[in-house]
Amino acid sequence: MVTLTLLASLTTAGYATWYLILCYASPFGRCRRCKGAGQRPGLIIRRLIRECRHCAATGKRVRVGRRLIEHIRTEYRAGNQ
Repeated sequence: MVTLTLLASLTTAGYATWYLILCYASPFGRCRRCKGAGQRPGLIIRRLIRECRHCAATGKRVRVGRRLIEHIRTEYRAGNQ
């Protein structure tokens, strides 16, 4: 009989695997700050539109998982030299 702990761990492992595959296949995700528009309303005067500085007005940012993959890859390559 499958216990609740085993089911929770399998669910977590499945989600982590799915997320790493997603990060490898599609490294860019939508910017959370501007919601993918590339523009944000001004802080004081809301009518003024300005470029989102977090994504450089592209609407896309590198996913956290992709940064982790690249960090591990860089460390691995540095250790093999």
